Amino acid sequence: MSTPRVVIITGAAGGVGRAMLAEFAARGDLLIGVDVVQSGLADAVREFGDQHHAFECDLSDEANIMALFNEIDGVVDRVDVLLNNAAVGPTMQPTLETDMAGFRKAIHTNLYGPFVMAREAARRMPANGGAIVNTASLAGVLGNPGRNAYAASKAALISMTKSLACEWAARKVRVTAIAPGYIRTPMVAALEREGKADLSLVRQRIPVGRLGRSDEIASIAGFLASDAARYVTGSVVVADGGWMSFNQPGTAHPPVDGTPAAELARPEPAVDPRVVVVTGAGNGIGRAIARRFAENGDRVALIDRDGEAVRKAVETLGDGHLAIEADIGSETSVANAFAQIAERFGHIDVMINNAAIADVFKPAMEQHTADLERVMDVNLAGAFMCTKAALALMRGRAGMILNMGSINSFLPFAPRHAYGASKAAIDILTRCFAAELGQKGIRSATLAPGYIRTPGVAALEQSGKVDSDAIRKRIPLGDMGRPEDIAGAALFLTSPAASYINGGILYVDGGWTSFGNAGQASDGGQ
Repeated sequence: MSTPRVVIITGAAGGVGRAMLAEFAARGDLLIGVDVVQSGLADAVREFGDQHHAFECDLSDEANIMALFNEIDGVVDRVDVLLNNAAVGPTMQPTLETDMAGFRKAIHTNLYGPFVMAREAARRMPANGGAIVNTASLAGVLGNPGRNAYAASKAALISMTKSLACEWAARKVRVTAIAPGYIRTPMVAALEREGKADLSLVRQRIPVGRLGRSDEIASIAGFLASDAARYVTGSVVVADGGWMSFNQPGTAHPPVDGTPAAELARPEPAVDPRVVVVTGAGNGIGRAIARRFAENGDRVALIDRDGEAVRKAVETLGDGHLAIEADIGSETSVANAFAQIAERFGHIDVMINNAAIADVFKPAMEQHTADLERVMDVNLAGAFMCTKAALALMRGRAGMILNMGSINSFLPFAPRHAYGASKAAIDILTRCFAAELGQKGIRSATLAPGYIRTPGVAALEQSGKVDSDAIRKRIPLGDMGRPEDIAGAALFLTSPAASYINGGILYVDGGWTSFGNAGQASDGGQ
């Protein structure tokens, strides 16, 4: 029997904190709940068994945190996971009416407290590493009037997430963050009671038409702290129902009568296997994704222009799956492929746009429109065509569109101009889908891999077009990822555990996009 992980959860008596207690208790972990005096913490922790621990602490004071860890050291010999969830909420006051004592209190609690908690937890993490998950906020990404200190503290926490991820990667300590939008918590309920928030208007601003639930944030934390996210560090997961993706006047969702049921409780899970379409499924990441979904009990349609490869791939999955040879850059080929899917399965639940090609490596002065068009036709137009065809088979059903981005969505490489452009376009396409389709019950997300050990990367190494040693040293975690890392993230993003992620992007890159220093991010595993 394995030894339970030791998990510290701050703000454990609040709405999201209690959901985190439940999430990690269900995973068999030993819980250490932390919250302020008279928060109901002891009762919240006791609900999950007498083996767990509760400690009261004012996290705005470093001395109090040091005393807290002295108490923690008395009951456990290590820390495996820290969830920095505690925070003081926004005052919602105009700038001229905000006193500096309140401003500093927010910074102390929401930034200094998480920093000291992370520092002390990391000191106590074992040699094989640990995980720190910070609860940030959408307010740290988008500006809001009257939320100065709160928003600034959350933006600072996001930045610190990335810098700590880079510094502590060598210690095998992964640091990530969640940026929730409006979540139905006691804090949000208080804003409504005080007349500071109109939740009926909030719902109309969210493409999915509802606030998120605390368990939806807890389940993201569960994934980020798990081995399934072993190649995720420095990433910030936005969970906002699509709020950040909606960028026009008016409402993102029609008015909702009352409180939606899915805002109050987790819907019953579907019992039938899902139908999942994966493009570029003949090799590498696509093949690993298809395998992971088949292992999950889903029925998978694998599409690839390499007919032999995709047929071999489907033979390894067992019965119930479908191999299709198709060129997703051709409208006729895409139409024929989805006609086969319609005939075989009748509908689609999940569309994974994974197929892509890379640029030819030549300077921009030697490139022509045809070079750009070759890449964009497959990576962008092909994904759009497949999504249109999939949507026709999702009518009346909840569904999910998962687009494969790249670290080049955020940090383009020269001279791979077309590839970077296509992946940046894919990310925005995802957000457009989120804004339009959320009200129809269809979510979208982008999954952005870093350098992954695939046949394509191996070919680039062999041709001398990439220097694998230099690449590993540029990655904070010190090595390339595995196709299985991307497959696990894909399964998570398309699952009910990610049900409030809509339009967001998850970087699975070993910290690549979080590193902004000159020089090397690691020793490359040497």
